[in-house]
Amino acid sequence: MTTAAPTTTRTHHCNALRDEHVGQTVTLAGWVNNYRDHGGVRFIDLRDREGITQIVFHPEAGDAHALAQKLRHEDVIRVTGRCIVREGGENPKLATGKVEVDASDCTILNKAETPPFTPDDAGKVGEETRLRYRYLDMRRPRMQEVVRTRHRVTKAIRDYFDGHGFYEVETPFLCRSTPEGARDFLVPSRLQEGEFYALPQSPQLFKQVLMVGGIERYFQIARCFRDEDPRADRQAEFTQLDMEMSFVEQADVMAMTEGMIRAVWRDVLGVDVPPIEHMPYDEAMSRFGSDRPDLRFGMELVDVSDLAGQTEFKVFTKALENGGVVKAIRVPGGAKLTRKETDALAEWVKQFGAGGLPICKVEGGAVATGIAKFIDGIAVDLVQRLKAEDGDLICFGVDARPAIVARVLGELRVKLAHDLGLIKDGEWKWLWVVDFPMVEWNDEQKRWDSLHHPFTSPDDAGLEALMSGDTSHDTIAGIKSKAYDLVLNGSELGGGSIRIHSPDVQQKVFGLLGIDKAAAREKFGFLLDALNFGAPPHGGLAFGLDRILMHLVGTTNIRDVIAFPKTQNGADLMTEAPSPVDDAQLQELSLRIVQKPAGPKA
Repeated sequence: MTTAAPTTTRTHHCNALRDEHVGQTVTLAGWVNNYRDHGGVRFIDLRDREGITQIVFHPEAGDAHALAQKLRHEDVIRVTGRCIVREGGENPKLATGKVEVDASDCTILNKAETPPFTPDDAGKVGEETRLRYRYLDMRRPRMQEVVRTRHRVTKAIRDYFDGHGFYEVETPFLCRSTPEGARDFLVPSRLQEGEFYALPQSPQLFKQVLMVGGIERYFQIARCFRDEDPRADRQAEFTQLDMEMSFVEQADVMAMTEGMIRAVWRDVLGVDVPPIEHMPYDEAMSRFGSDRPDLRFGMELVDVSDLAGQTEFKVFTKALENGGVVKAIRVPGGAKLTRKETDALAEWVKQFGAGGLPICKVEGGAVATGIAKFIDGIAVDLVQRLKAEDGDLICFGVDARPAIVARVLGELRVKLAHDLGLIKDGEWKWLWVVDFPMVEWNDEQKRWDSLHHPFTSPDDAGLEALMSGDTSHDTIAGIKSKAYDLVLNGSELGGGSIRIHSPDVQQKVFGLLGIDKAAAREKFGFLLDALNFGAPPHGGLAFGLDRILMHLVGTTNIRDVIAFPKTQNGADLMTEAPSPVDDAQLQELSLRIVQKPAGPKA
């Protein structure tokens, strides 16, 4: 409960009154949440952000009683009266349920039109309606709690980093465009005709420059912008917890981060976060088919290529002949799935590159249905290797491309865990994923791409290999980086790395990525200049603050934790943004709208 000093408008919040206030004259202000008339005695449930108090208007109150007859949902009022024991008996659903206010005076501060929905009925209307009238939606206790939790999280973060010697530094919103990942949001310059700023996708380069500037410990709760399609866990405009440290190694950054996470979870949920396990990237991909594995359930990927090679099942043998793999997962209790349901799964996995989904069920210690007749010779060994039991389902991932197998089974295990109720409520499974490859091969464009970003330092062995001049495919593919991601329940909360602080190494990495010296100078000249003037070893991390909030409040929709979110097509329904601008504004910016010709009708 919030403790607030009295104001000239009210003496207490609507959640404050208790037994000890009985007999006191109090003044409350808020919104009419509900109203009832019991034989001339009028009852009002008055609501503010802290809670609800029942107000009773007796006929003896005169003008106040007459005014109460006119009150409707969401009217804003101020009420003065005596706190009394609740006449109708306690309401255990309310913190103030033992008392009520016997009103002697009432003022309508603002009369409300009939709202399209009330806070209590918000769940009965569509999300678009709630976003269009977001100010009404915000009055819901659930939304108020989200806003309160977000405040508590950012306060805990600021207190933690302040206690560890960090400075909060604001970095610019109007930046240079360096389109390396998502599309930039561009802002035309009025003073430099024909040139543009970009809104920051992250403060990455600025925080590295801060380290060169001797700030040593920086953090920021930063607004970031990426012109990409929104998803359930992604918005084009989002908030990032950003931090950077000088004179550190990877373990120092990770330890500092764990301390912050513990402070937040302890302060907001009263939950103690245990020491967090570390898992190499290669192990995560091998066991779980994902670099953000959900550890709340099993269904680990098991390589059965050797067994599959003993069969004459062409789906298996053809993939193996082409350098592929066969892996399997054991789905506890999955044998209860019908043929229709497993066929639907076979269609579902195709979106991840699979040709289908071979399956079989375990019955009487042997395999049945699905592809059972093709694998009878390996059935006993297969069941033993997977530690499968009667009533289980076995799903196979098969492809000449091992990465496809990993992705298919990695996505499938998560879906089945949710569908079959294999995940316990209220369970927190944390994981550091480490030892990422520095680069990955882009087969379509025949080049190397950064797995994190081009400022990530290779590990010591990788640095030696990189600087040796050996550019063979196997050597480059084997270079690991000093990068680390923090994963919670299968969701990547954030990631970071030790940065490259040597200009020679940075130029070498740019060259590996196909960024020549001229292009590097054009895009990152100020960073390269800074590295030439004494850059300390440094590293950091960035978290998606909105994703942290999603876990803390228990939602899978990022729009639930942002006060003013955008829709799936990037629109703000309340303000009707984006919107056209007039010709005068365009002319001042030396811009004009070019109408694209309409394409042929279908």
